[in-house]
Amino acid sequence: MTMNDLGTSMAYDYDLLVIGAGSGGVRAARMSATYGAKVAIIEEFRVGGTCVIRGCVPKKLYVYASRFADQFDLAPSFGWQVDARFDWPTLVAAKEKEITRLESAYTANLEKPGVEIIKERAVVTGPNSIKLLGSGRELTAERLLIATGSHPFIPNIPGAEFGITSNEAFDLPTLPKTILIEGGGYIAVEFATIFAGLGVDTTLIYRGDRVLRGFDEDMRIGLEAGLTTRGVRLIYQTTIASLSKMGEAVHATFSDGVTAPYDAVMFATGRRANTTGLGLETAGVKLNADGSVAVDAYSQSSAPSIYAVGDVTGRAQLTPVAIREGWYFAETVYNNKPQAVDHSIIPTAVFSEPEIGVVGLNEEEAATHGDIDVYVARFRPMQNTLSTRTERMVLKLITEKNEGKVLGVHILGPSAAEMIQLVGIAVGMGATKADFDRTIALHPSAAEELVTFKAPSYIYRDGKKAGG
Repeated sequence: MTMNDLGTSMAYDYDLLVIGAGSGGVRAARMSATYGAKVAIIEEFRVGGTCVIRGCVPKKLYVYASRFADQFDLAPSFGWQVDARFDWPTLVAAKEKEITRLESAYTANLEKPGVEIIKERAVVTGPNSIKLLGSGRELTAERLLIATGSHPFIPNIPGAEFGITSNEAFDLPTLPKTILIEGGGYIAVEFATIFAGLGVDTTLIYRGDRVLRGFDEDMRIGLEAGLTTRGVRLIYQTTIASLSKMGEAVHATFSDGVTAPYDAVMFATGRRANTTGLGLETAGVKLNADGSVAVDAYSQSSAPSIYAVGDVTGRAQLTPVAIREGWYFAETVYNNKPQAVDHSIIPTAVFSEPEIGVVGLNEEEAATHGDIDVYVARFRPMQNTLSTRTERMVLKLITEKNEGKVLGVHILGPSAAEMIQLVGIAVGMGATKADFDRTIALHPSAAEELVTFKAPSYIYRDGKKAGG
């Protein structure tokens, strides 16, 4: 029994109803149940959410598949002769087998602490109630948690229905011979990497002047060079104005009036929170301008009984962030240990080719925080040195002046993601350049460059760049 706002007794069906069984919702539901709450989680599609079913996991598997071509290209320089052929249906089937296994694991992890799984679509009907659209049942709970994630944004242009998004790209019936990808963020460059690596004639079109807006400029330049080397055709400061279908081909008309045919056209133009039609307005939940749920540091919305975690909040559209937000929600509400997620230092990776890993401030941002020193190393990855490949790896360390606090680390090249995860620990602890210097280098490795910088490549003093 709990008390409503008027102080009268009210019996709820559950302590917590979670809408959305993605990474954040699953973690929140499982931990809340572990702490003794009666929990149900409602999911209209598949348990696991975007990351497991049609996001991070299948994306990384497809990136692995696309990189075999690079390894085969290097193999002769190490004495190997390779005769390789790629089969798209085999990859799609293997991917499906793995995500089905993960879905089963997620389901088992929910059921173990007693979470009830309801496979329907739900809409909010009040601050403590939802309605299941399939069965028409109404359920009540002391608290609701919105964890509905996000969906790919599709531009409002004529013929948009002839394009695909990342949702469909993993399960195309056949591998296209040509593809046009619109966008310049994570998803766009990662799928350009995938398709080009699998032998598809790939074109990337972007409204900006260089991919990965907001990333450090050296990372952007390095990735641009890597994509071009991989055979990706880059078209900047242009967008798709319309699409039309002629036979089996999709014809794209660009903003400059040029029209060209492709086997497939993919929109990778950002994601939007899944709040439309959810009924949040009936409970007085405030939304941000982009449609995401406005929440405080503890993931509580403007309606005290309703919380939200993950992509639907618009804070950071990253799976580990959603998981941490779900975890901290359970700690705060059901374990009496209020915890707020620190969104200021989040290691992140772009699984492109070359790969990128970053944590902290980029050079432009850091230069606004005071005097800084910038250390940069560029070299051929060791695996390329026996071949004629000329791609360069880039490692950048940005610190406060005079061996001060590390403000940002940026890595472009093989295993960048694995490196940045470990570097992120040190940066999160407030490590200084002197701390890095005290670490003995591991040789031969690319990461040793981060602890062997002798002098800055260039510096910023009073906001002005000197040297370099």
